[in-house]
Amino acid sequence: MPPRLPLQASDVRGVARLATDATAGLTGLVEAVHERIARLPGTGGGAGEGRTRGITGLVYRSVRGVTRLVGGSIDALLGLLTPALAAPADAPPNPEREALVAALNGVLGDYLATTGNPLAIPMNLRRDGRPLLIESNALAARLPDAGSQLLVVIHGLCMNDLQWMREGHDNGAMLARELGFTPVYLHYNSGQHVSINGRALSHLLERLVDQWPKPVHRLTLLGHSMGGLLSRSAVHYATQAGHRWPQVLREMVFLGTPHHGAPLERAGNWVDIVLGATPYAAPFARLGKVRSAGITDLRHGNLLDEDWVGRDRFARGADRRQPVPLPEGVACYAVATSVGAKTRDLKDRLLGDGLVPLDSALGRHTDPARCLELGEGHTWTGWGINHMALLGDPKVAAQLRSWLSASA
Repeated sequence: MPPRLPLQASDVRGVARLATDATAGLTGLVEAVHERIARLPGTGGGAGEGRTRGITGLVYRSVRGVTRLVGGSIDALLGLLTPALAAPADAPPNPEREALVAALNGVLGDYLATTGNPLAIPMNLRRDGRPLLIESNALAARLPDAGSQLLVVIHGLCMNDLQWMREGHDNGAMLARELGFTPVYLHYNSGQHVSINGRALSHLLERLVDQWPKPVHRLTLLGHSMGGLLSRSAVHYATQAGHRWPQVLREMVFLGTPHHGAPLERAGNWVDIVLGATPYAAPFARLGKVRSAGITDLRHGNLLDEDWVGRDRFARGADRRQPVPLPEGVACYAVATSVGAKTRDLKDRLLGDGLVPLDSALGRHTDPARCLELGEGHTWTGWGINHMALLGDPKVAAQLRSWLSASA
């Protein structure tokens, strides 16, 4: 038997709502297949648009209606019980629950946010898995060691802030111990568009720097995977909004960041197209379109609203991103790793670190306008290290120490 997770009342409500939505969605999928079959020559035809007629159509409508009614009743009941069932505010975060909810947000986070599902993760900054109140006195009380060197650590897709701890190593804690940084960890819904999260992060950093207990002389952003894209998006929107925090931004470090996309998302897009190309398999293409906006942003490495607004994010097409250069006056560093043993071997060419190819992680592109000018000595490539293992790899940690100590 799998271990039982300590679910909170809001988790139960969220899962109940997802079950309701999933049942209604599956009903629609089955009906769409039924309708396609009914359109075969000589069968009398269907209603079109994935809907059936007559008694058959009535059955499907009844299933959807009852599902919504029962689901709404469960949600209302759980809403009344939430105050009584809520976990104590001082209860320590459970890593298993945190990982499950983070993965769910990565896959369905945009849907959870749009439907107001309690499982949707609100963006906040945390230490030890607990949210920080962004107010000067509260920060001073929670972080008595707060100094003038502020490190913001940003996780990747389907992950959470607790997962920076790997093999007993946490890069944020290591940089605090050895270089005097004060780390805070971003916790966010990675299934939403990168640009939505980037804009929200910019506003959050503006408040954080303003309310930090001491004047911030050095702000460093450390992002893993999608977290690096959020960093770049946040700087762009900070410039647009006239925020002050980029004035103290000194370094941006990217760990396995897909600056120019990840091929696995592009492969998922091909599955959509193949399924949609045959009339009787087309309804099943909906299953491929469950994946979140955050995931589809990784096809090319979208950073801005203009990269996706007004476009079908599941439609195959050329890379139409707006070029976003690295910020001037900020030292930017990139770590890329490969599961291969040497450059350009088969594993390197096909997989990179298992998710992100080397060229994407290093910001290299055939279009000069899209190339990221990282500069000599600002990139490092590790071999035999996969996308997740780089978080705990001692060679990666040593490179971070080297870069940030020299930058200081």
